[in-house]
Amino acid sequence: MKKSHRPITKVKKPEPNSDTSEWVIWAAWADRITFEDIKKKTGKTEPEVIKIMRRSLKPSSFRLWRKRVNSQSIKHRKKFEYSRKQIRVKIKKNEILV
Repeated sequence: MKKSHRPITKVKKPEPNSDTSEWVIWAAWADRITFEDIKKKTGKTEPEVIKIMRRSLKPSSFRLWRKRVNSQSIKHRKKFEYSRKQIRVKIKKNEILV
């Protein structure tokens, strides 16, 4: 068996198979996976992901997830790109002042 150059990272909860609803739940909780990425990989839209999360999670966990998704700009690609642009502008302003 050929050894890989890439180290194997052991994680507590590894990524599930992408063809299951478990992957959708895992991706919805992940910070760096946007709803657009989920749609591209599984074909599920944001409202469908919300329905899956509502069915699968306990009510308190669902509320926690919704609060987290609404407060983070990362789950929507346009908001994420806009926030990154704002950060770059702030950094450039600080460089000019220094």
